[in-house]
Parts: sequence; structure tokens; C-alpha cells
Amino acid sequence: MKHYIKLLRPHQYVKNAFILSPLFFSFKFRDTDLLLQVLAVTICFCFVASAIYILNDYLDIEEDRKHPRKKNRPLASGAVPVSHAFIMFGSLLVVGLGGMAYLSINALIFTGVYVGNNLLYSYRLKHIPLLDVVLISVGFVLRLFIGEAAGEGELPLSMWIVLVTFLLAMFLALAKRRDDVLLQAQGKKVRKSIYGYNLEFINGGMMIMASVTIVAYISYTISPDVTQRLKTDQLYFTTFFVIIGILRYMQITFVEQKSGSPTKVLLRDLFLQLTILGWILTFVFLVPALRELIFGS
Repeated sequence: MKHYIKLLRPHQYVKNAFILSPLFFSFKFRDTDLLLQVLAVTICFCFVASAIYILNDYLDIEEDRKHPRKKNRPLASGAVPVSHAFIMFGSLLVVGLGGMAYLSINALIFTGVYVGNNLLYSYRLKHIPLLDVVLISVGFVLRLFIGEAAGEGELPLSMWIVLVTFLLAMFLALAKRRDDVLLQAQGKKVRKSIYGYNLEFINGGMMIMASVTIVAYISYTISPDVTQRLKTDQLYFTTFFVIIGILRYMQITFVEQKSGSPTKVLLRDLFLQLTILGWILTFVFLVPALRELIFGS
């Protein structure tokens, strides 16, 4: 059973927390009906995402068998028969999309775009250097729009959240490709698109993305419309945690060379977890509306 559960990649559900971002930044998470609606949409999306992961694993069987870690995936190792995987794929997709259709047509539309984006990625575009990391980043942005759509007009999405999310996702995607480049240097060809990358390009790209992400986030914290809406001009203090978090991830990537799975890095690294917690607590403390919503004063 553990192989079937592993096939779903439940650890990747951490990414789907981005669907909850519009709810958090709209300060409406104490609206029970709205909270349950968004959570239900997130669960349905997790089913759809798992279906896509199964399809991707099937298409990558041969490449995964050459990879030192991915060769242990359920399909690549043969622990789960392909026929069983296809039954799971179909069931998850039907349940996920069916549930989404019942909950929110708008969210279903964006989920459909997400599925289309991933099908294009899985069948062809993941083999095109640079475009592959762009499509991965678009997937994160689509999660934001799914969260906004789930609110049916109650959860407006800020352009700053969209911009920072895309830039951060590009940073993480490049870090993931860096791990593939290192494997390529060891004579292990694990991805067709890797011919378009080398360490110099990846390192430079990560530096640019890290810098632009920080600048974009600082611009968000001092933007007049944001300071006016949140009723605080001290939000820039949260930038410290953003900088520390990015530097820690760069340390993991460049020094420890363990950037192959951003999700696993986050789940296993206490430093990053404490940094994110510090950002959340500082954000809540500095925004009067959030402070009052949570603590009642």
C-alpha cells in the first residue's frame, strides 16, 4: 500500500498551500463558509495534481530508471503495475474535476488550464530548456488564481502576490535543474532538456531571480496602496525573513547541493521552517486587521 500512496506524492501537496494565499491576504479565513469552500477546492485540486503526477511518472519511466533517486519511484521500480496506475489516474482525475465542478465553475476553469499546462509540459515542452522552468512557475501562479476563483469574487488577488510567486517559483525551478546538471556532470543523463543548461547559466539565473524576488517583495511592502490597505508602513520588516529564507535556500543549493526536491527541502529543513514561521508571525503582528482578527484586539 505504501507504494500506491507514494505514487500520489502526498508530500507535494505542500505546494497547494498557494491556493490558500488569497484567503490569507484577504483576511477572511474566519469566514467559515469561505474557508470550507477554499479548503474543499484545495482537496479536489490535490486529487487532480496526484493524477498529473501519476501520468508524469508513467511518461518518465525510462528516464527515472537512470536516475539515482527517481529509480525508486513506484512505476520506475515496478512496485506498482502500470495498469493499476492508469486506474488511479482516471479515478483521481474524475473525482477531482467533478468535485471542482460542483464547488466552483471558475475554479474548475483554472484547474482545466492547469491540467492543460501540465499535459503540454509532460508530453513535449519539458524537453525544451528554459520553457520547462517557466511552465513549472506558471503552475504556481495558476494555484493562486484557483484560490481566488474559489472565493467567487470574495478573495481579490494582488498583482504583487502573483509577481513574487512567479519569481520565487522560477528561483526554485532553476535550483531543481541545478541538481540535474550536477548529475549530468557525473555522466548520468536524467533529463532531455538538460543540454540547454550548465552551472554558469543556472547559478546566474538563480542570482537574478533571487535579487528580483527580493526587490519585488520590498516594493510590495512599501507600495502606497498596500500600506494604505493594510494600515501599516512597517511591513518592510518582514523582508528580513524573505532575504534570510532565500539565502538559506541558496546555501542548501550551492554548498550542500541538495536542491533536487524543493518540497522535501522545506519539509526537512528546520531553519527554513522557522524562517517562514517568523515571517508569518511578524506579518500578523504588523498588520492591525490581522492582529485584531486573530487575537481580537
